[in-house]
Amino acid sequence: METTAPEVDFNKYAIIAESLVKIYKTKDLEVMALQGLDLTIERGEVMAIIGNSGSGKSTLLNMIGGLDRPSAGRLFVDGKDLFKMKEKDLVDYKTVTVGFIWQNNARNLIPYLTAIENVMMPMQFNNTGKIKNKKARARELLELTGIGARAKHKLSQLSGGEQQRVAIALSLANYPSVLLADEPTGSVDSRTSDVILDMFRTVNKELGTTIVIVTHDREISKKVERVVAIRDGKTSSEFLMSYSDKLAGIEGFSATGAQVELAVLDRAGRLQIPREFLDKMGLDGNRMQIQMDADNRVILTAPQISVKG
Repeated sequence: METTAPEVDFNKYAIIAESLVKIYKTKDLEVMALQGLDLTIERGEVMAIIGNSGSGKSTLLNMIGGLDRPSAGRLFVDGKDLFKMKEKDLVDYKTVTVGFIWQNNARNLIPYLTAIENVMMPMQFNNTGKIKNKKARARELLELTGIGARAKHKLSQLSGGEQQRVAIALSLANYPSVLLADEPTGSVDSRTSDVILDMFRTVNKELGTTIVIVTHDREISKKVERVVAIRDGKTSSEFLMSYSDKLAGIEGFSATGAQVELAVLDRAGRLQIPREFLDKMGLDGNRMQIQMDADNRVILTAPQISVKG
């Protein structure tokens, strides 16, 4: 189900979120998990989304994955408008367009099936006709993720890292254009974590899959080219590796391999200032003075206001 909105560049972007809002309602309470979030993710990108508990990052993942409906705004994934999707379209979307990897392997895999049987399972629901030989496809993916020799082993015979490899192979079974990983290294050691991240890069290079990793682990976020930080339901800043082509030509940045943090303006021109900056400024209240110097640099200061009687 394709949208024809001319202002949206579906050739460049795999994911486009504009002024995205999500409100959860109970009998006595409304909670706004996303508060006008804007985000674009390019096709073929490997990036991470970070944020504290309650920041909205898991809500965003559920929105992109079709597991929850947005309340307002716009959300496109692989050219599909998630606001206009009917239930049948949404089932097909979750089967074919997006792949999922969860932190808990009990959510990824069926324990009484072998590795190859697990990978073949989602193919049973693929009605596109793209998969001609399910077993051959499953073997191909297990080889890609480095676990082909363990294809006939059940989960109890596999280590945690090996189970995650099977989960990655399973998530790719139906040729998804977007792979969503929720804390994929949360239950493994640092060495296995590095192996899994290398595997994501291999998958991205070999298949061109767009990969979005949601994590609270800043060490993981330092190992991808782009990181988006979410705070209070909005995009607050981005971290880019200094060799990223997104920084090419910007004065002051060089290819050192260091991470550069950039603040993000929303569509209304609003800026989230890190809490530690505000604390150092000694701000009294919620007002700031904004000025522009001769070099067109914006300067924010805590105003010195005196009230006369």
